[in-house]
Amino acid sequence: MGSKEIGAYCLKQLLERQDELNIEIIGVKSKENKLDGQETVTSLTKTHTLGVIEDLDDIPHCDFLLSVQHYEILKAHHIKRASKLAVNLHMAPLPEYRGSNQFSFAIIDQIDYFGTTLHKMEEGIDNGDILFERRFPIQKDIWVEDLYIKTVEESKRLFSECIADLIELNFRAIAQSSLLSERKSNFHLRKEINELKIIDEDWPQEKKNRYIRATAMPGFEMPYFLVDGEKKYYKRS
Repeated sequence: MGSKEIGAYCLKQLLERQDELNIEIIGVKSKENKLDGQETVTSLTKTHTLGVIEDLDDIPHCDFLLSVQHYEILKAHHIKRASKLAVNLHMAPLPEYRGSNQFSFAIIDQIDYFGTTLHKMEEGIDNGDILFERRFPIQKDIWVEDLYIKTVEESKRLFSECIADLIELNFRAIAQSSLLSERKSNFHLRKEINELKIIDEDWPQEKKNRYIRATAMPGFEMPYFLVDGEKKYYKRS
């Protein structure tokens, strides 16, 4: 279940490594996304004649359920369709950045690292045990587009290196709650990005630059300031 470039990459990995991993893909769920690459989950599904899942309630009983940048929140009864393990690839460090727009908030928070995480799916959003993760430093003046691209590449590496261990259940699950003393925890909703894009011209220049870098994502509405109620957009120079 997934979308975007990373979703297509993970599905392709599973397809190419079916014999090695001793797996069979029995269903795929996806929809088009602005951040899809040339090869998408949907195109791979058609090329390889894979079963298409139209509704969450149609998820078949299976051994493993994999979510990669999927757009819907699964309920407990959906997750339980997987008898062995349901896993989510969340492109952010956990528990620091649960929810949406993690790249933007990381830049606004001025952190000097980021990450990507494979975690157990539980009812709720991004709150299951951590199974595998990668963390990496980021430059001080990074733009949201560059952080996204970097995280996609790190996520590909994480998935490729760990998928065999996931299927073999060869991991040590770490409860996110056990990490709260050393890692902070935040949760952000998708709609919060709309407020982040409104730039106040009276802000200090550093703050304006930071919010612009955090929200100027190609393919989406750019950050802006208002003049007599009219939006004046910024763009990356």
